This record gives sequence, C-alpha cells and structure tokens, in this order.
Amino acid sequence: MKLSLKYIAIAVLIFTTSDLFAGGGVKWHSFDEGLVKAKKENKFVLVDFYTDWCGWCKKMDSDTYANSEVIKYLDSHFILVKLNPEKDGDVTFQGQKYPAAQFARSAGVSGYPATGFFETTGDFIGIQPGYIPAEKFINLLKYVVSKEYAKQN
Repeated sequence: MKLSLKYIAIAVLIFTTSDLFAGGGVKWHSFDEGLVKAKKENKFVLVDFYTDWCGWCKKMDSDTYANSEVIKYLDSHFILVKLNPEKDGDVTFQGQKYPAAQFARSAGVSGYPATGFFETTGDFIGIQPGYIPAEKFINLLKYVVSKEYAKQN
C-alpha cells in the first residue's frame, strides 16, 4: 500500500509541474496584454505568429522555445506573445484595432511560423520568417537586444 501511494505522489508531482515544461517554460501573453506589460517592464516584445496546423510552429515550441538558454534570455529581455492570425480576434496597435490576420499581413507575415519583434516602446522592428533552431535563435535575440538593427538604418 505504501509503495502505491509513493507512486501516486510522484505522478501528482509530475502532473502539477508539467506545465513548467509544456510550451518551453516561457510565459505567453495576448498581443494587447503583452504590449502593455512590455512598456511597463521596459522589455522588448516577441510575437510568435503561428497556426494550429503548422508543424514547424510546433517544432519551434518543442525545440527552440524549450531550450534553457533561450528561456533564460527571453525571460530577461522579452515579453512573449502568441498570435494565431487564423483564430485570434482584434489586436490594438498604436491606438488602432486590427483583425489579427490583417495585422499579421501588415507586419509582413507570409507564412508560419514567423517571429515578430517590437521595441520596448511598442514600435515595430521587423519579422523573421520560418523555423529558427535554438542556437541561431539566441543570436537573433541578442542582435535585437543590442539594437544593432537601428544602427543600420
């Protein structure tokens, strides 16, 4: 009897902590909530444009967003937003409401996944299309945080 209680306790522990590992251990926000939080915390915004049917989007979640180095860097510098243009409702950007699909197209999303970056002020930086492996993704994140992109304009 004691042995089975021990296994049940372990199973409960695993079940209750599994949400730390699901989705890569990162905290996702809605678009509007993410922009407000980023301004308040003076962090960049990363928008994961995805769809439910996209295999590469799922791979990005399971590999890239689950990488411990990526998680640590994201937590320090970014507020994360998940946006499904096929399902999500309106988003508010610079005082205007847009349907999610229209907003994604305007941001330059032409396929999935796509990763959008926004300044701490909410200003749009740009889009990186496609799946990005963790080792390349961390370099992209560091590039955004360094603001090197602003020096090239």
